[in-house]
Amino acid sequence: MVPDTQVLSLDLKPGQKYFYRVRSFEQQAIHSIFKKINKKINSFLKSEKIKKGSDLFYEQTPFLGQVMLGHVRYGTYGKNSIDYVQPMMRQNNWMNRNLILAGNFNMTNTDELFQSLVKLGQHPREQSDTITIMEKIGHFLDSEVISGYNRLKKKGVLKSEMPPLIEKDLNIEKILKKSSKKWDGGYAIAGMMGHGDSFVLRDPHGIRPAYFYEDDEVVVVASERPAIQTVFDVSYSDIKEVPRGNALIIKKNGKTSIKEILKPKLNKSCSFERIYFSRGSDADIYKERKMLGSLLIPQIEKSIKKDYSNTVFSFIPNTAETSFYGLIERAKKHNPRIEKIAIKDAKLRTFISADKGREDLVAHVYDITYGIIESSDTLVIIDDSIVRGTTLRESILKMLFRLNPKKIVVVSSAPQIRYPDCYGIDMAKIEDFIAFRAAIEIHRDNGTYDSVIEKTYIKCKTANESGIYKKNHVKDIYKDFSPEQISFKMCEMLVDENTNVELDIIFQKVENLHKACKNHKGDWYFTGNYPTPGGNKVVNQAFINFVEGKSARAY
Repeated sequence: MVPDTQVLSLDLKPGQKYFYRVRSFEQQAIHSIFKKINKKINSFLKSEKIKKGSDLFYEQTPFLGQVMLGHVRYGTYGKNSIDYVQPMMRQNNWMNRNLILAGNFNMTNTDELFQSLVKLGQHPREQSDTITIMEKIGHFLDSEVISGYNRLKKKGVLKSEMPPLIEKDLNIEKILKKSSKKWDGGYAIAGMMGHGDSFVLRDPHGIRPAYFYEDDEVVVVASERPAIQTVFDVSYSDIKEVPRGNALIIKKNGKTSIKEILKPKLNKSCSFERIYFSRGSDADIYKERKMLGSLLIPQIEKSIKKDYSNTVFSFIPNTAETSFYGLIERAKKHNPRIEKIAIKDAKLRTFISADKGREDLVAHVYDITYGIIESSDTLVIIDDSIVRGTTLRESILKMLFRLNPKKIVVVSSAPQIRYPDCYGIDMAKIEDFIAFRAAIEIHRDNGTYDSVIEKTYIKCKTANESGIYKKNHVKDIYKDFSPEQISFKMCEMLVDENTNVELDIIFQKVENLHKACKNHKGDWYFTGNYPTPGGNKVVNQAFINFVEGKSARAY
C-alpha cells in the first residue's frame, strides 16, 4: 500500500511554505504517514515555541491547511516506490500555476496524449498517464493565468495586485474542457491549484466512482461513500455522486459548482468494483452482493442434486461473506449446513500482490478447519471472483482436498473474467486469466488452436495498425464455447491427478450480474463490451502480446 498526503495552506505571506507532502510505502504505510506528520508538527511547535490554538498555530504549523488531497494505491502494476506515488506535483513560482493531481484512473491512449504535448513544444519528463494528464491540465492552466494577467495589464493593474484577481476569475471549467477533449479511459481525477481552487472530474461513462458531501464548513470527495459517512457522521442521503462527465469545482472561497465538462454517455460504472474492490459496508453494495449470492442457488442445486443434507456451505475469502449470506438466506428452508472451513490472513491480499512472488504468497494465506467434513459430503465454497486461478490452484484446492469430501463445488459470485481491464483496475495480461487459458486448451483439444489463433491475431494486428478500434476481436476465442464448457476445462486444469475428489466450478451468469448490479453496467471483464474505443485497442494488443510471447502491459 502506497499512501500520500498533500496539504495546502491558504493566504500565507510570500516566503512561507504553503504546501506540505508526506509519502510512505512501508508495510504499515498509513500509520507511518500519521507518525511522520505528528513528529513534524511537534518538532515545529517545540522549535518555534508556538502554543496550540493560537493564531500562529493555525497559520504556520505544517500540515494544518485548508485544502487536502490524499491518495492510497496498491501496487497492482509497476513498482511500490516513492517515485510512483500520487499526488503528483507541477511546481511554479506563481502560486496559481502550481498543480497537484491524484486520481483513480487509467488512460488507454497515453501515447496519443503524450504526442499532443510534444506538438505543443513540451518535453514531458515521463510518458505515464498521470504525468501526461497533469501536464495537459497544467498547459491550459498556464494559458488561463497568462490570459488573466494580460487582461489586467491592459487595465493598468499593478503586477503585485494581480494574483488574487486572476484567481477569482480563473475558469476551471474551461481549463478542464480543453484538457480532456481526447481522453480515453476511466477516471475520477482530483486536482488542486496552489492558490486554493480544486476540482474532481469524472469520466463520461462514470466508470470510476466519486462521491461528495458538503456543508457550511467542509467539502469532501471520496471514491467510497462509507468513508465519508464514518468520518463525518452523516447519513447515506447526505452524500451525492459526482455526475458522469461532470466536475465538482471548489473555489478558494468555498463556493462549489457542478459543471458538465464532457457530454455524459451510457452509464458503464464498473461492476467489478462493486463485486470485489469497494468496501461492503456501503448499503447498496451490501444488497448487491447478497443478491449475487442468492442468484447462484439454482446452479448450485443442480450441481449438488438438491442434496442439502449431505452438503456443507462456506466461503473463501472474507470478501465473499456477504454473497454467502445471500446464498444461505435463499436456501434457509432447506436448513443448510454452514461451517467455517478456512480462515484467511487479512494482511495477505494476493489479488493485488505484485506478479513476482504471488504464488509463494498464496500457499500460506489460509488455515483450515479439520474434522467437520465427512467423505460423503459435498463442500460448496463461494468466492467473490476467480481471476487467475493461482490462489485456487496453489492454496484453496490443495487445502480443501485434504478434507477428502466426496465433491467440491467452487462458486464465483462474479462471471468468468475473460478480458483485461484498462480503466483503473490493473488486469492487463490476458494470458493471466484462467478462463482464457481454458478456452485456449479447448481449442488445442479440438484441433482448432492454430487456425483461430492466426485469424484472431491478424484481425487484432490489422485493427491496431489502422488505428480504428471498433471491435474486440478476442471475442472470437470464446464464441464457440459455452461458459459451462470453459468451467469444465478449468476443473481439468486445476484438479490434482492424484485426487479422487470431484470438482465443479460455477460462475455467476452475466444476466444475473445485471439483475444484482442494475445501476452498474460496466461488464467488459466478462463480456468484452468495452465502453470506449481504447478498450478494444487494449484487448487486441493484449492478444497480440500473448501470441508474440511478450509479457508486457497492453497500454
